[in-house]
Amino acid sequence: MKKTVFLSALAAAGLVASGAMAQDSGSSTLAAVKEHGALKCGVNPGTPGFAAPDANGVWKGFDVDLCRAVAAAIFGDPEKVEYTPLTSAVRFTALSSGEVDMLARNTTWTFSRDVDLKLEFTGVNYYDGQGFMVPKDLGVSSAKELSGATVCIETGTTTELNLADFFRVNGLDYEPVPVESFTEAQNQFLAGACDVYTTDASALAASRASFETPNDYVVLPEIISKEPLGPLVRHGDSEWGDVVRWTLNAMVSAEELGVTSANAADMAANGTENPEINRLLGGEGELGAMLGLPNDFGLNIITKVGNYGESFEANIGESTPVGLARGLNALWTEGGLIYSPPFR
Repeated sequence: MKKTVFLSALAAAGLVASGAMAQDSGSSTLAAVKEHGALKCGVNPGTPGFAAPDANGVWKGFDVDLCRAVAAAIFGDPEKVEYTPLTSAVRFTALSSGEVDMLARNTTWTFSRDVDLKLEFTGVNYYDGQGFMVPKDLGVSSAKELSGATVCIETGTTTELNLADFFRVNGLDYEPVPVESFTEAQNQFLAGACDVYTTDASALAASRASFETPNDYVVLPEIISKEPLGPLVRHGDSEWGDVVRWTLNAMVSAEELGVTSANAADMAANGTENPEINRLLGGEGELGAMLGLPNDFGLNIITKVGNYGESFEANIGESTPVGLARGLNALWTEGGLIYSPPFR
């Protein structure tokens, strides 16, 4: 019995030591990114407006801009990013294994992902909810009329679980058509392999906008879940989490403070009467040094990528094919949920 207790104690000590070693090794992510010379960012394989390569293979989109902003904060160059397209099924493994340094790919912040998977969400860059899209000629106007429908749904997502809950609560049955990616779901839906496509409402809008005949499809009015989407990193590296978190916060604060890609350089050069703007742009204080970054990291983010509103409007706003209104993603001062802690 004593031997067992002794061995158990050694095992416990070993677990503590290995955990400490893992945390120590994890704390070098920023150093590893700098040494590598580029940020390794995991993105969606292709969601128009959020993340997709253009005709020249250049990645663009609202989520892509977050990767670019982190690179701008670290290197002063938003192009120092290596993009890894990841399906829903492999995204968390790729992050946990170190294949990528961060994820920026429409991932919902949930308890189990945060706690059980040992991942850390560093903020919300888009507040979303799950919706349903159907062909107009299906003749339905509500998701509660979908009993017996076949539904295309990405496996390994919160969407899959929300769908089951919604149909169960409403006493409906359905036949799932499992798919592994946004592109496969879209293709199967267009080919008539399923009656319904369900995912985040923003992705439905992006998908519909890419169809040859978008008016032949309708997004039903029901939003059945909360989907706070945001960037995430591995647990155990608070310093790296701070870099990603305050990059997003810099974009949000800049919009609120009226700092844009067009005026940020002039504000930094001449100073302003607003001390928070001066701190954001590196003219006062040592906020960059606290993150292990250049003191003008905020200036680099805004001049080379833009503030939150600029990125939103350029990639997914109402003047783009995706055509999303700000809604919940308006600034808190304008009735939305987008909010940053102060740069102080």
